[in-house]
Amino acid sequence: MTRTLSRIDAAKFAAAKRACDFVEDGMKVGLGTGSTAAWMVKCIGDLVRDGLKITGVPTSTRTARLARDVGIEVVTLEEAKWLDLTIDGTDEFDRDLNLIKGGGGALLHEKVVATASEQMIVIADETKEVAALGAFPLPVEVIPFGWSTTKTLVEETLPSLDVLGHEVRRRMNGDQPYRTDEGNFILDLHLGRIGDPRQFALVINQIPGVVENGLFVDICDVVVLGHGDGRVEVRDLSTGRIEEDHVDIVDSENIFTDIAD
Repeated sequence: MTRTLSRIDAAKFAAAKRACDFVEDGMKVGLGTGSTAAWMVKCIGDLVRDGLKITGVPTSTRTARLARDVGIEVVTLEEAKWLDLTIDGTDEFDRDLNLIKGGGGALLHEKVVATASEQMIVIADETKEVAALGAFPLPVEVIPFGWSTTKTLVEETLPSLDVLGHEVRRRMNGDQPYRTDEGNFILDLHLGRIGDPRQFALVINQIPGVVENGLFVDICDVVVLGHGDGRVEVRDLSTGRIEEDHVDIVDSENIFTDIAD
């Protein structure tokens, strides 16, 4: 049975489908994690069934399962070594294409895969564009050993940085701490606004116990922004060009609503 997509789901689908135009036969492609990225994986799976030959490097176990389900050949980053491009979603992006990622808990793998790629393409709906990063809580992955000490050090560091809020919470999964694919914890930093993302990322990563943060600075090359009516904007950071396009939206059962961005 099918149903009409919501405007947000239609926007995610439009961005994901348009981003697949960047994928060419024989490429090694990083496959992101999240609800928008799940649409992308399904769209690439449709192309694979039509004869496209690619190998995919998933950024999470969830994405790996989905990629295999739709017929994409999955390899590890060690096997692929270097990627032609990565397509992934985002929780926020600003005009300089800096990002906050990690709402789905895969920020470490996502950042490693993105930086091992010739190009990173971000797919997003219109709600993800912001004037300044920080309204979405910033995920910081930390090792379980001494996590409370790490949390305290983060809290003591925040007043010295250009942010509005200082609240830090350990992410939970029910009554248990949330665990990443690497078995680590995530601290969600409720900052309100991040005045200098580059400086913030450098400082926070120096705290003992911090593995990585969800700020993606100078990593994204292109944003494909979808709208609920099927309109798509392709923004290229290197050229400053904005291309407009349109994707036909069809009624479909959204099977990816349980995968968070």
